Amino acid sequence: MPLFKEWNPNLHSIAAIWHISEAEDFFERQLSISGKHISHPKRRIEFLAGRFLLQQLNKDFPVHAIIKDEYDKPQLAHQEFHFSISHSFPFVACVVSTESSVGIDIQCWQKSILGIQSKFLSPSEQLFCDNKPEKITLAWTAKEAAYKYQGRRGVAFIEHLPIIEWQENDDFFNITINLQLLNPIQPLILNSFIFNDFALSIASP
Repeated sequence: MPLFKEWNPNLHSIAAIWHISEAEDFFERQLSISGKHISHPKRRIEFLAGRFLLQQLNKDFPVHAIIKDEYDKPQLAHQEFHFSISHSFPFVACVVSTESSVGIDIQCWQKSILGIQSKFLSPSEQLFCDNKPEKITLAWTAKEAAYKYQGRRGVAFIEHLPIIEWQENDDFFNITINLQLLNPIQPLILNSFIFNDFALSIASP
């Protein structure tokens, strides 16, 4: 089975990346869940693979009980687990925590992102990325993971999720974002990675 990576961001959370190579019916058999309500085949298999990966991380994870809150954030009604799912075909990534809100985002990077970086990065943030597609993609994943972590609507990525610190160590990064919509404003440190095909950021404080 194509488990790409599994790790513990901290003592109370676990995360993993799965490389999807299975057919849709594999996930349906494992989960006893149908994705037929999703018309697009790729989106459907991503939906199923994400829930499958949640159960790989914790066999007791109640994937059938996932609902959406008032902001459309997937959650469990009794908050027995906090979780986040992201997918960028053929990869899906998940994080599960027993204690606190989490966020994760994965994105396969392409050179075309150079042309749209100003839509989500301020001029000062663009300097962190040095016009490199993989770093621009990484900045996007950091803001997406922060967005999922705070679970609010009406978020403008430049205004409400500014990157205030960017630390690099080869392909590993610590990116700090100020969550402007929380009161008081909260700094959030994201652990971020660049791999050959994709970038990923995770918020699991």
